[in-house]
Amino acid sequence: MHLQESGEMYLETVYILSKKSESIRSIDICEYMGYSKPSVSRAVGLLKNGGYVTVDEKGYITLTNEGKSVAEKMFERHTMLTDFLVKLGVDKDIASEDACKIEHHISEESFEAIKRHVNAFKSEE
Repeated sequence: MHLQESGEMYLETVYILSKKSESIRSIDICEYMGYSKPSVSRAVGLLKNGGYVTVDEKGYITLTNEGKSVAEKMFERHTMLTDFLVKLGVDKDIASEDACKIEHHISEESFEAIKRHVNAFKSEE
């Protein structure tokens, strides 16, 4: 199953929430993302059918290995791109919003080049 941008965003959200709590339910995703319960329920169902998350009998959501891999990739891209834009002088909130848009569309090659640049810049500090 090929993930759309929204699916990547949901996985990243589950990943972020899982760093704060082991017990994640659809309502937590609703509150974090500001989406309706039906929208989140549909998305979680699609992610479950795609093998990216599991949902237990109590409704707790867990990332599968594949889901975690995608989520970690999106999270790394988001944080790296945000840091990069902030270093360029962009306001942190705007940088985070822009990073969210870029992270889903940037090629692996371009992202790796930015990552090398940011890491080289960090080692000079």
